[in-house]
Amino acid sequence: MNIEDIAKKMCAKGKGILAADESTGTIAKRFKSINVENLEKNRLNFRQTLFNSSAMKDYIGGVILFDETIKQKTTLGPTIPELISKHGAIPGIKVDKGAKPLAGSNEETVTEGLDGLRERLNEYYGLGARFTKWRAVYKINDKYPSLQSIKSNAHALARYAALVQESKMVPIIEPEVLMDGSHDIEKCYQVTTNVLNECYNELEIHKIDLKGTVLKPNMIIHGSECKNKASSEEIAKKTLDCLKKNVPSEVPGIAFLSGGQSEIEASKNLNEINKINDTNFLITFSYGRGLQASALKEFGKNQENIENIQKAFNHRAKMNGLSSKGKWSESLEKESAA
Repeated sequence: MNIEDIAKKMCAKGKGILAADESTGTIAKRFKSINVENLEKNRLNFRQTLFNSSAMKDYIGGVILFDETIKQKTTLGPTIPELISKHGAIPGIKVDKGAKPLAGSNEETVTEGLDGLRERLNEYYGLGARFTKWRAVYKINDKYPSLQSIKSNAHALARYAALVQESKMVPIIEPEVLMDGSHDIEKCYQVTTNVLNECYNELEIHKIDLKGTVLKPNMIIHGSECKNKASSEEIAKKTLDCLKKNVPSEVPGIAFLSGGQSEIEASKNLNEINKINDTNFLITFSYGRGLQASALKEFGKNQENIENIQKAFNHRAKMNGLSSKGKWSESLEKESAA
């Protein structure tokens, strides 16, 4: 498959992307919340349980992995990438090294990880990865994001994307405008517009084949501490409008991050966007917590109860699969969970 085919398959109708690329530090926080020790065998056990569930075949087009995970062999025999591929999904890999303080604007960050990236990409391709992810982070308040942050992160995203396409893989472009703060939906729209514009300017300068990319943006949504909360319908309308105006039509797929929304909110808002989607974009999900939170709770209750862990994951994957077609409803949510 060429990169354009891979990008379409990752976001195929009714399917989305499972973000299972939590770093060892992040998964430690998740495990602590369920009183599970952060050991390699526990991380492997949880992830292979998800990757071996029936939902993988029906609702998951791709899985983003962390460096440790892509190199692991399952207790079932195959490697993690082989297990994912066996179920018809595409293995991918997070390649950035995290958001670090931005010199000259220390309250903001720039994502690092370009040094040695070409060599790492060659290694990951050999391990079975066919797409990658790089996340840039932007905070909103009275001062930020600064022009420096917007330009620095867009430039890094474009350099990353060029190296990834050179390695015959699909780059996921993830410019995340954070939900943290008291800003309203209008402010999120304005900032996201500026961020997307700069990203696509840089991608053009770096001669990126947009048909072989996937965008992973935030939805246009109020800040988590905003008193004036927008309805799902307003979130959907503003999000779609922002995408139409700022994302080139050659981009095949847009896979939203859940970014602090609850599992139900993430499904509901995605559904509302797809109900009014009159574009050629395949609009779907690339959720971490939005797919894993319920399964993680079950894992905390009993790590050996694979059936319950997979049941929780299968349910969320199915609900988001419906949302990616605009066919989710609260009644289906309750029926399927019963």
